[in-house]
Amino acid sequence: MSEQTTCVIAGGGPAGMVLGLLLARAGVEVTVLEKHADFLRDFRGDTVHPSTLQLLDELGLADAFAKLPYSRVEEVAFPIGDQSTVTIADFRRLRVINPYVAMVPQWDLLNLLADAAREEPSFSLRLQTEVTDLVREGRRVRGVRYRTADGGTGEIRAELTVACDGRWSDVRRFAGVLPREFPVPIDVWWFRLPRTPDDRPSALTPRAAKGRFAIVIPRDEFMQLAYIGRKGADPEIRARGIERFRADVAELMPDLADRVDALASMDDVKHLDVRVNRLHRWHDDGLLCIGDAAHAMSPIGGVGINLAVQDAVAAATLLAGPLRRGAVRPEELAAVRRRRVLPTVLVQALQRVMHRGLVAPIVEGRRIGPPAPLLALLRRVPQASLVPAVLIGIGLRPEHAPEFARRRPRSS
Repeated sequence: MSEQTTCVIAGGGPAGMVLGLLLARAGVEVTVLEKHADFLRDFRGDTVHPSTLQLLDELGLADAFAKLPYSRVEEVAFPIGDQSTVTIADFRRLRVINPYVAMVPQWDLLNLLADAAREEPSFSLRLQTEVTDLVREGRRVRGVRYRTADGGTGEIRAELTVACDGRWSDVRRFAGVLPREFPVPIDVWWFRLPRTPDDRPSALTPRAAKGRFAIVIPRDEFMQLAYIGRKGADPEIRARGIERFRADVAELMPDLADRVDALASMDDVKHLDVRVNRLHRWHDDGLLCIGDAAHAMSPIGGVGINLAVQDAVAAATLLAGPLRRGAVRPEELAAVRRRRVLPTVLVQALQRVMHRGLVAPIVEGRRIGPPAPLLALLRRVPQASLVPAVLIGIGLRPEHAPEFARRRPRSS
């Protein structure tokens, strides 16, 4: 069975759903294919940055977002000794409408975007629909082949195919392109523990000990934790078993020691194979890669979602007109990369510096905590915490909703 649309998007994550919503509001016929039955997958990036909150406001979705269950992170604070902390990034210093990072379950954000997009007659979301190959005419990509959960198959032909299917992108693989990989010294293990009324709700708190590093993320009903260790250690950690892992967590974070029994088995600990990579070329004739499909980011700084969303806004801004005309030229696709490559390269460079100078020395047991000169600077000049806040919360080239996608908030 062959179908026709103007733009087919593979992947219903933040980049795919934002792009689909914006293009639909431009009047472009767009179909988003998501291989899962819903958005309910745990331990995805759940950070919604000030720049993304600004975008939601411009799209008229701020009131709907405010009804979602989320917690506010107003600072990144590193414990020094038993009582004091040093603020690494203070989002309250940002001159924005929402000077904080919102920690919201990603499925709630994606459902919000999907509901808004469904109000547009040119939008379609197809769940349980997995892309299995690309449709080509000569060298040009003309759409995708797909398989549904019940085994049905078909193809959707489109003027433009967009890969938003993540760091292990199948669409990118079908196109035969490989990203350049950069060395990464760490992996991450995600898990959750119960939250108590005494927990600090507004601070994202890194913890460090010899050979171990963790970040505590306050959520509305629980604490989400990222345990950071050396690359390739997952088989060893799992072989040690849950008792040893609980003991490691309790030693690293004594204030959470009374909760580690909530981890029933190593099945409660999810491993993330951290990658930092990017494509040299983000497009082919009829195909565009954005978000993690174009550039996988380290979770350090939590900026991957922010960059993916901004890629989507840039792509919609640049390509809505050509798509409405029914023809997108390769040079118009190349313009998306030109607009977004500098912030991508700079953020990845910053992450690699942080890997070498901050995280690797800790997980290798050479140092505990941030470098002493950085701590001294932040103690003497607290205003310096604005710089990391800008880099994390806003980014190096924030994108704003194009006029065709803007809406006024609905009156209640």
